[in-house]
Amino acid sequence: MQLKVQYYALMREQAGRSEEMLETAAATPADLYVELTSRYRFTLTREQLKVAVNSEFSDWSRRLAAGDAVVFIPPVAGG
Repeated sequence: MQLKVQYYALMREQAGRSEEMLETAAATPADLYVELTSRYRFTLTREQLKVAVNSEFSDWSRRLAAGDAVVFIPPVAGG
């Protein structure tokens, strides 16, 4: 299935892009993160991230559907 994935902060740097359309067999955001970590060598662990699907915070075990938009949200610093 095809998903839209967006990257921010450190993950954008490591992936070398801010977003992409991706063909994947990942069933959940957790599966997708494993796949992407293998591809881009992300250094953040799942415990350091939040995930959103279609603009709503989501559980890592949510079932993904074709056309979903997935965002992995890294920790940010502000001031």
